[in-house]
Amino acid sequence: MAKASEKAADPKAPHAGGEAGRPEDSTRVLIADVMLLLRSALVSPERNQLGLLILGVVVVVSGVAYMQIRLNAWNQPFYDALSARNFNAFLNQLTQFAFIAGILLCLVVAQTWLQEMLKLVLRKQATRDLLDQWLTPGRAYRISRAGDIGVNPDQRMAEDVRHLTELSAQLAIGLFQSTLLLFSFVGVLWMLSRSVVFTWDGQEFFIPGYMVWAALFYSGAASWLSWIFGHRLIAYNSERYAREADLRVAMVRTNQHVDAMTLEGGEAHERNTLEQPLNNVLAAMRNLVSALTRLTWITSGYGWFALVAPIIVAAPAYFSGKLSFGALMMAVGAFNQVQQALRWFVDNFAVIADWQATLIRVVSFRQALIELDNPPVDSRPRIHRETGAAGELSLRHVELYCNSHIARLGEDVTVHPGERLLITGETGVGKSTMFRAIAGLWTRGSGDIITPPREEIVFLPRSPFLPVGPLRDSILYACSGKVADDDIITALERVGLDKLENQLDRAATWDRELPVDQQQRIALVRAILQHPRWIIMDEALHQVDPASRQTILDIFREDLADVGLIYTGPEVENPAMFTRIVRLERQERDDLAAAANTAGDAPEQPEARKKQQESA
Repeated sequence: MAKASEKAADPKAPHAGGEAGRPEDSTRVLIADVMLLLRSALVSPERNQLGLLILGVVVVVSGVAYMQIRLNAWNQPFYDALSARNFNAFLNQLTQFAFIAGILLCLVVAQTWLQEMLKLVLRKQATRDLLDQWLTPGRAYRISRAGDIGVNPDQRMAEDVRHLTELSAQLAIGLFQSTLLLFSFVGVLWMLSRSVVFTWDGQEFFIPGYMVWAALFYSGAASWLSWIFGHRLIAYNSERYAREADLRVAMVRTNQHVDAMTLEGGEAHERNTLEQPLNNVLAAMRNLVSALTRLTWITSGYGWFALVAPIIVAAPAYFSGKLSFGALMMAVGAFNQVQQALRWFVDNFAVIADWQATLIRVVSFRQALIELDNPPVDSRPRIHRETGAAGELSLRHVELYCNSHIARLGEDVTVHPGERLLITGETGVGKSTMFRAIAGLWTRGSGDIITPPREEIVFLPRSPFLPVGPLRDSILYACSGKVADDDIITALERVGLDKLENQLDRAATWDRELPVDQQQRIALVRAILQHPRWIIMDEALHQVDPASRQTILDIFREDLADVGLIYTGPEVENPAMFTRIVRLERQERDDLAAAANTAGDAPEQPEARKKQQESA
């Protein structure tokens, strides 16, 4: 894609990105996308389940095709019995029909079960694959800062994957079944075509495979017209999904801040704010309405005319007496099966467009995640990071390229276990950015950051993460090894949260139930239980009340006296607890520096799909 973005290009423009506008290029990208997902399925734990289900589908669908051939052959003796008013033959054919229909019913029920199970296993495989890619260390954060591609990861991994897997199973089985029926009935229709004799200038002649060619022409014309009138549906569907995701994010944001909104009396303002994303959704839907309406002229007209088309094609043979009424109905049935197989593209064009739009969203997200591990080679300076020997953490000549300025560390520092460093500075200078740089989440800048092994460091951000579930899980989040309840209770008592001792097994949404002060102390309990050699904190002391702050300082002086501490934030009331204080200095960026570095630390947009921007 020209940009790994959810925002679709103008749907009226067939392509962006130069040569990517050629249909053959779009087809190559589509095939590459499908092959990528197939390869991920082949190496997944679900591959054996998928293989067995696909084998079952092949066997059952083949059985359905065979029984439909038997049912079509049944047409001739049945309608001949009707035309001859032969009651005994009529009853005999009804018995044959009951046998054929009973077997077909069992096969169709089995096919439905297999199809739904295939959807289920595909959903399991694809969702787990995306979750694995997303939650690879560091990727979730980096994709969130990679522009539009990372705005709605939940939408892509939940709703888009569900939609893609369901449509994939439905379309794949439908295409296989139609192909099998086509090859099964072409031979029948070819043989029946010998009975269609034309007379010209007193001479009789027949066209080999006449009814087959008629079915091919009829379906081919309809497919071509469907493409002409409906190909923009792919872009329109992609645009709609992007706008739906924007609306959902806007409403979730409003719900997350409902307390503050209510206190400020901001309901009317939020209502007006939500109007724009809603209007964008409605505009995308209007495009879909227009395109679907145009396509319906073709699909419905084609469908209605299909009722009489086979009779018109076979009429010369019937009226010449070459075909009996039963043979005519058999020919009509075979023609309908062939043209129904050929019209699969026509009947499913809107669904295919929907599927391709969803495929683009899922694959582009997956590719963006993978390419985050391979940052582009460019001339912009980046902070050099490396893992050094255990025993020290060093910051050398570090400069951070922030949105509008450079934050420069006043001096080089090396921190050993037991030492405490305060990195401070004026408001907005980049203290939290320095915290992210030490953690490896911010790369724009220059200088060297040398850290000990990752397992020796605990990071305490300004807003700690407390997962939904039992309190014990929140306390032990990311802790390795087994921790006894007695150790948990002791740590809770040490930070003044002994009232939570009897709630370790209670499940709750703790980041909503506990105040920020207690959330920070829960994060400190984690640090105590992990026994790190370094703790890096970002303004955590300023998120708690004075009494809790004093408790935390006492813990660092006593329980964590041998732990190295780097604290980024405003100056504290008791600076004597720090063995060293370094200030971040602001330097305005000149035009050259600003041009060389983009705002924030968003990774470069993935390149692999640049030629596919809204290629539909």
